Amino acid sequence: MLKVVLNYFKESWQELSKVIWPTRKQTLEMTVAVIVLVLVMGIFLGGIDFLLSRATSLLIGE
Repeated sequence: MLKVVLNYFKESWQELSKVIWPTRKQTLEMTVAVIVLVLVMGIFLGGIDFLLSRATSLLIGE
């Protein structure tokens, strides 16, 4: 059992050594891209929600 656990950690460490980690600049660029995309999608979905709410209100007659 101990041998299996140790082998698992050994193989995990070997796999982690193969990972190409992003640089600080790449991480910052990707983070900014994600934040901008989230803001744009939030505004877009908020606008769609607003328009559909108004349309529903007009159809119901409130």
